[in-house]
This record gives sequence, structure tokens and C-alpha cells, in this order.
Amino acid sequence: MSRIADIAAALAGYDPKALSVDGVQAFLAELVAPAILRERERVPLFEALGRVLAEDVVSPFNVPPHDNSAMDGFAFDGAVLDTPSSGFVSLRVAGTAFAGTARHGALTRGDALKIMTGAVMPAGFDTVVPQEFCTVDGDTVRFPANALRPGDNRRFAGEDLRQGLPALLQGERLTPAGLGLLASLGQAEAPVLRRLRVAYFSTGDEILSLGEPPREGAVYDSNRYTVFGLLTRLGCQVVDLGMVRDDPAALADALTDAAERADAIITSGGVSVGEADHTRAVMKQLGDMAFWRVAMRPGRPMAVGLIPRSSAGDAHEGAAVLFGLPGNPVAVMVTFLAFVRPALLRLMGCNAANAAPPPMLRARSVAPIRKKPGRTEYQRGRVTCLPGALPEVRIAGNQGSGVLSSMVEGNGLVVLHHAQGSVAPGDEVDVMMFDGVV
Repeated sequence: MSRIADIAAALAGYDPKALSVDGVQAFLAELVAPAILRERERVPLFEALGRVLAEDVVSPFNVPPHDNSAMDGFAFDGAVLDTPSSGFVSLRVAGTAFAGTARHGALTRGDALKIMTGAVMPAGFDTVVPQEFCTVDGDTVRFPANALRPGDNRRFAGEDLRQGLPALLQGERLTPAGLGLLASLGQAEAPVLRRLRVAYFSTGDEILSLGEPPREGAVYDSNRYTVFGLLTRLGCQVVDLGMVRDDPAALADALTDAAERADAIITSGGVSVGEADHTRAVMKQLGDMAFWRVAMRPGRPMAVGLIPRSSAGDAHEGAAVLFGLPGNPVAVMVTFLAFVRPALLRLMGCNAANAAPPPMLRARSVAPIRKKPGRTEYQRGRVTCLPGALPEVRIAGNQGSGVLSSMVEGNGLVVLHHAQGSVAPGDEVDVMMFDGVV
């Protein structure tokens, strides 16, 4: 039995003619599991943004390396806060401590040390009073005893990172904060997995490449550039194979070439059952394939499978994972976000948390939305934040699957789940926000 058939047999309720969104996601999780990248390299931090860590990064020392002040003020022994009878504390200022330099010399319980943010806390001193609470007269500082408690405004050694413990985990994608964290550990390079190679092409005799003159009945290929943007934003190494005509031999050559050059392949168009849609037949001839009608809108037709390669690689036993997406521009984006993006993140080596779909934002619908239970719908919406209340969302523009302008107008997808019915004004809905994804 083929791997596709094995996965299908293990999924409860699997029906390729009416597969739920959850069923697609479960299927893809199984399909890509053996194909996760293993090949490693080390790259400078300036080149590591968005890369996936190949191993845990263990902190070689405490961060911060010493107890230090959380603000500008005066450090002192917090025990003196228990003793004042007048309601005020008066201490002798014994010197100044600056960040980046160590101060030496004995201090007594009645002393205070003027201290700057980040400066080392002297031995025996555990509290810092902010300078705005203080009155200074010569070498004496005075402040209200009830302005703070012992231990306030002190950062502890190892409060951020503890020596010997993981600072970042294998499978995490490096964010700007992650780069800064590695730099705080003195790491000039990051141990990462190589970039995932993804080949893609558009299909169809009705599409024009940029630079071709207009032709009646033809449209310019937008999917090629949309998919390029989505893959680049994801951090993939993109292999652009351009546009392929509806010719079986050309399609077979393109898929074979893509499998040799990439870990994954994305096509747009040609996965329905039209007479001119040769892509479906060629895919089936070349690889182990599944063809679905997904219970979703937009994006009903979809194909997934494995295209073998003759050369050995570090992905799925010499096969490239194929995602055959619909041809309509919005359907391409929706199926990519709902299915392909999480699968590619797993292929890249991301752990479960980093490969999960983006969190949903909860918002109130401004207007009614018609919806029948039995399929998942993704409608383009525009979310507006309101002070002291849930955000509001309104449907953005024409919701046709070929209307790409509504993806530009919207800032998220209103996700109407499989069992959900129509939405009334004021009802709460889930929104998959575009920021950082699209």
C-alpha cells in the first residue's frame, strides 16, 4: 500500500470528496513528518533571522551575570525600611555606581549608594529607591519609608537566563528578539537547519507572463508573484519555474525537474476535473497522489502527494512533497495559509509550537454574514481596534475567489468554522490576521 493510502486508511472519516479542513491538516501532518530537514549549518546572526534552530542553545553564563539596579536611584540595605519612626529614611550617600564598572569599598547599613540602571548591586544592598522619590541635601539622601518594600527595583543574576539551561530550543524560528538573546550570550553565529527549497510554477493556457501583450480571454499570472511573496516571507529558498502550459509532456518535465531541485513543490491551477486540466493526470502518473474536494470556501479542489526524485536528498526518502493548489488567486492564498504554510514550517524543522497556525483574534462582526454549516469559510475582513472593547471586523470587498483586491483591502481572514452557521451583527468570530504572515 502507498504512503498516501496508509495515511488515508488511518484517518477517521476520511472522504476525499468531502474532506474537512481539520482532516486536511491531520493528513498533511502525517505526510510531512518523515521529510523534516536534518542538514545543519552555522550562519552569522545578521543572516539568521527566520531560520530554524538545529539544536538547543544552552546559556554559558547567567544573564544578567550579577544582581543589578533596575533603575536610576539610590541602593541601600532594605532592612532600614523597618526602623524609621518619622516615616522617612535618611542615609549617607557613600559614592556612585555606574553601569559597566565595578565599585569597591566597604559600605555600612546606614549608607546609600547613588546607582545607575544596570550597575552592580553592592554586597549587602538589596533595594533601590527611584531618584524621583528622593531629596538630596549634601551627602544625605532622604525618602518616604512607605515608597517601596525591601528588594524593590533589583534585578537578580540569572533572572533572564540561567547558566547551563536552554535559552532557545531546537525547532524555534529565530525572531528579532531571538537574535538579541543569542547576542546577549556572546554568540556570533546560530546553529540552524538549511533553508527549505520550494519549487513552484503556475499552469494554464489562459494565463500570461508579465511582458506578454494582452490577449482576449487571457489574464496575467498573479499567482506566481503571490506564491513567491508567501514563500519568501516564510524564509524558504525559492525555485521559480515560471509558467507551464496545459501540455502533459511539459507538465511532466516541470514536475520532474522540480522534484530534483526542491524539497517541496507548489503548483497553482489544473487540479479540478476539467478536460484541459492535465496537471491532475500527470501528477497521478508521476507520483503517489491524493486529490480532494475540501469542504471549504474558497479553495475546494486540492491535490497533495509525493513526486519521486532520482537523486538522493535529505527529505522524504528521495521524494518531494507536492501541493497542488487551485488556480483562483484568493483560493491560492487561503489554501496556502490554512494548509501549506504549517506543513512547510514542519518540513523546515520547526517544532509543534512554531509550526502551528497563527493564533486567532476574537472580534465582533459589524454586519451579518451568511453561512451554512458543513464547510469552513474564509472571508476577507478588515479589523478595527476599539478602546476598552473587542475589536470589530467587517467584510472587505467582493468575496469572489478571483478577487485579489479584497486580500489587499483586508487585514485578516474571518474564519467561519465547519459546524458554524450564519453570523448576526455583534456576534464574535475568529480572525486569522495577516500581519507577519502575508
